[in-house]
Amino acid sequence: MKQFNHTVKSLIIAGLTLAATALVSTARADTSTNAPVKPDLLTTCPVSGEKLGEMGKPMVFVYQGQEVKLCCSGCKKDFDKDPAKYLKKIQDAAAAKK
Repeated sequence: MKQFNHTVKSLIIAGLTLAATALVSTARADTSTNAPVKPDLLTTCPVSGEKLGEMGKPMVFVYQGQEVKLCCSGCKKDFDKDPAKYLKKIQDAAAAKK
């Protein structure tokens, strides 16, 4: 039984490590092209306009080489309906910072 518990703990740790590694690599590069990801410089959600972090940890993902930060998973549905609209907001913010 002791060996079983040790094996289960090892598998859990391995799984968590794999999941964490996948999240980190997604934030660093667009895996579809291996190109560096363009950072999302907005401090507000491009969908709702809410300040990021006010509703908990922002939802962060990469869409066509662009990092996208949304205030919540509910905004992801709206983003998916018209991604170009929201990508433009993110890209305009990056251009304004230059």
